[in-house]
Amino acid sequence: MTGTFYSLLPAIVAIALALISKEVYSSLFIGIVLGGIFYAVDASSGFSGFISHVFSDGLITQISDSYNAGILVFLVILGSMVALMNRAGGSAAFGRWARSHIKTKVGAQTATIFLGILIFIDDYFNCLTVGSVMRPVTDKYGISREKLAYLIDATAAPICIIAPISSWAAAVSGFVTEGENGLALFCKAIPYNFYALLTIVMMFALVFLRLEYGTMSKYEKALQMMSEKETDEDDKTNGRGGVLDLIVPIAFLIVMCTLGMIYSGGFFTKLVAGEEEGSLVANETYLNFIDSFANSDASVGLVLGSFAALIVTLAFYILRRVISFKAAMLCVPDGFKAMVPAILILSLAWTLKGMTDSLGAKEFVATLVSGSASSLQNFLPAIIFVIAGFLAFATGTSWGTFGILIPICIAVFPSAENPLRIISISACMAGAVCGDHISPISDTTIMASAGAQCDHVNHVSSQLPYALSCAAISFVTYIFAGFVKNAGLSLIVGIALMLGFLTVMKKRLAKKAA
Repeated sequence: MTGTFYSLLPAIVAIALALISKEVYSSLFIGIVLGGIFYAVDASSGFSGFISHVFSDGLITQISDSYNAGILVFLVILGSMVALMNRAGGSAAFGRWARSHIKTKVGAQTATIFLGILIFIDDYFNCLTVGSVMRPVTDKYGISREKLAYLIDATAAPICIIAPISSWAAAVSGFVTEGENGLALFCKAIPYNFYALLTIVMMFALVFLRLEYGTMSKYEKALQMMSEKETDEDDKTNGRGGVLDLIVPIAFLIVMCTLGMIYSGGFFTKLVAGEEEGSLVANETYLNFIDSFANSDASVGLVLGSFAALIVTLAFYILRRVISFKAAMLCVPDGFKAMVPAILILSLAWTLKGMTDSLGAKEFVATLVSGSASSLQNFLPAIIFVIAGFLAFATGTSWGTFGILIPICIAVFPSAENPLRIISISACMAGAVCGDHISPISDTTIMASAGAQCDHVNHVSSQLPYALSCAAISFVTYIFAGFVKNAGLSLIVGIALMLGFLTVMKKRLAKKAA
């Protein structure tokens, strides 16, 4: 079973069960158990080997991993900050301010998209920040939590993968190991990242066409009375805070997390040029901003930044007597409680990824791609896009997909002058983001649900038709790009296909309603 299609089966079963049963915890656990059984059978380790692999090698190892532990701490701190802003009245005040300045449902959705685009540093940070800021506003205008989760999710990974200064750019740069400037390669790939670019086009088109289809239309129609309900909740739970009590903490959060990222990448650490007779040479330099991002550890940087922002927020509230010290401290466990569902899903999803990794899922896909790549040439970008999407969907990891497929693309097209090299690398990145976007076990999808405070399975099922529509159009665009090898012309074709598809959908739905 190791290194074969069976290695992907645990993830596929878990995803299918989650979509069918609408219950994600047991579905993920069943996938983990299935992976443990496959591993124990191949290793002939019996029941004790199965138990050890599932719990010791799986769940405990994943939770104790330093990167994963940092993300969990970041979640708890962000949850505490959101609880603080709610208790202080900042969220409610911002909601009231936004209601007087944002006049329509279209305006609320557009503001959410623009905020998501502006917060391009990291997808985790994007999901939770945009959710906490815009949730009161979207609730006021009867926008479903499912639609908010889609807008958050669609401006998280798709934005980070086309932002040169982001944790994703740093990750992609790290997978280029043959002496080439990884960040320069990332920048060259941006114009060909059709899934990310077309997702942005699709979001704006859906908003301005006032179009909803698939499961999302059901959730949107069910929320006509949300504004009255939310107003009652605001009156009961929030006190004297003003708009600044939300804006200032969020601004500090953005600044501190950015500083935390470049700090973890060595921005403030002197680099010594060499040694001379056992003593340090005098010419010492610092890494520049871009290199610091390329070397950054998102887990460490986000924890440092969010913790600093939490301390500043506490001082900002308490010194102004917006909230008492005792009430502020009660927000810490409240924030933790709010993040428990996301933490549990993340822990199980990481464990499931560990199961598929131990079964050789990545090696199976790598062999599959490298075995057929050289004979397909012009169709390779489209094929890479599909394979990357399937791998990211089944394993829930974009970065792992980059690590597998980017070196293969470089090996298949060793010449830097061959335009298919850049197009194929872009297709790998786009496909990984697409799979990450629609996978129930993806970190970003889970965080988007947490940020919107939306049922996770509802979020996955409602955004699936949108993401698959964009994926199909991106696939066709990559076929076109593989032959014309022109980013601008290919993107124009993709945008035309997207707008044409949405226009036809709107007419069909209007005809059906009539």
